[in-house]
Amino acid sequence: MSHFGGFLSLLGHAARNLVPIIVVVGVFQFLIIRQVPEDSLSMAIGLGIVVVGVGLFLQGLELGIFPIGKNLSNEFARKGSLPLLMIFGFCLGFAAVIAEPALIAVADQAEIISEGRVDGWTLRLLVATSVGAVVALGIVRILLGHPLHWYMIGGYLLVVAVTFFAPEEIVGLAYDSGGVTTNIVTVPLIAALGIGLAASIRGRSALLHGFGLVGLAVMVPMISVQAYGILVYTFGEAAQVAQALPTAPDPDVAAAVVGGGFATGMLRDLLTMVRDVLPIIAVVLVFQYLVIRKPLPHLHTASVGFLLVIIGLYAFVVGLKMGLFPIGRSMAEQLIALDGWLFVYLFAFAIGFATTLAEPALIAIGRQAEEAARGKLDATVIRMLVAVGVAVGITIGVHRIISGDSIHFYVMGGYAIVIVLTLLAPRYIVPLAYDLGGVTTSEVTVPLVTALGIGLATQIEGRNVMIDGFGLIAFASIFPIISVMAYAILVEIANRRRGLVS
Repeated sequence: MSHFGGFLSLLGHAARNLVPIIVVVGVFQFLIIRQVPEDSLSMAIGLGIVVVGVGLFLQGLELGIFPIGKNLSNEFARKGSLPLLMIFGFCLGFAAVIAEPALIAVADQAEIISEGRVDGWTLRLLVATSVGAVVALGIVRILLGHPLHWYMIGGYLLVVAVTFFAPEEIVGLAYDSGGVTTNIVTVPLIAALGIGLAASIRGRSALLHGFGLVGLAVMVPMISVQAYGILVYTFGEAAQVAQALPTAPDPDVAAAVVGGGFATGMLRDLLTMVRDVLPIIAVVLVFQYLVIRKPLPHLHTASVGFLLVIIGLYAFVVGLKMGLFPIGRSMAEQLIALDGWLFVYLFAFAIGFATTLAEPALIAIGRQAEEAARGKLDATVIRMLVAVGVAVGITIGVHRIISGDSIHFYVMGGYAIVIVLTLLAPRYIVPLAYDLGGVTTSEVTVPLVTALGIGLATQIEGRNVMIDGFGLIAFASIFPIISVMAYAILVEIANRRRGLVS
């Protein structure tokens, strides 16, 4: 009964989180575009499925993924084996990313648009290996108790330096590749690993040392993909296979398959979702039974949890395809057709804010942060700060596409601000801020934002889709880091003044 009551609570929570998206779509559709959306019934059903999917997913996290992540961390900490922990971290990071649907989509688009110069499979292997390596490095940081800010400052100085030399065709793709590595499943699992490990070591703080793995997982692929781009654009030759490459699947067709061609379409999509989660489950089981050599505690509950995660994630994606994608794409096209760019800017800001508030991974990490901080942080405030950051970031990214400016200066300037704020911000907020920059780019945000960027680059004369179409996800990752750290700095200044007054 307690689990059922908790599920109902999560269901209500999920329904409330979708309200901002519904409001944004409704306002723009009826007051600005002034058209009644087609397939409004399908959209309403899709939104209902999204609510159920998010509720099931969050319940599955509570029952399965969080407890297993913390349990494995505790067991490895007891064994005191650094090599084992590093191997586990690498395998977990690699398995979580190699089958990531958003990364597959971005890699396929990059291969098509670059006319075969960028190889999609190589790109996926490179990103997955980078994430695996950086999770292993993050585990060493937690064990040694090193402050995260030096890792991030050094890393982003390297990111900015590589960006200066990288060809413009690869910069947006590299930053987007970093953003899509952190998804609705991997973020809670990697966060649970870090928090569990920090909690099991004496003298470590869950807030100060437990967070940061997600932030590192976003940063390192940006460096490796840009280095790959320098190699292929300097020494490689275009494979001239653009015409032979399959075109990207049309989301309308996917939605029709899910909503219409029922049996086959639903089964295929469900099997795809199982495939995406299976590598993570395999890594957990191999290390639990072959390395630790102990049965999984509460196996029945954990199994139900993993099943709920798969079903919830599947329902979530199906609901998005049926409910939000068709209306979002048509609205973007209609807004571009209006006189002036004001409404495009407004839509970019509003949809960035609304999709981020509805992001399940952000809801999950916000809760974990609130628990770890023990009253220092409020999950709702965190979500609002991140949503504002994403909204501002996407709006600035849209302005870059409209103006035709080089992405180099925007990204380098953005991360220069991040580096300065990292030096000034209170230490407890830095790991969380970087993690929050990663959780904004998941299954809700990525498809809508990517469609908006490619749509703008396609329809504005003089824009190159490869150069200008990618990069919005990068802006959605940078500015939440800025907004969270800036808020923490302001709060600390206010608290100091109160202390001086008293």
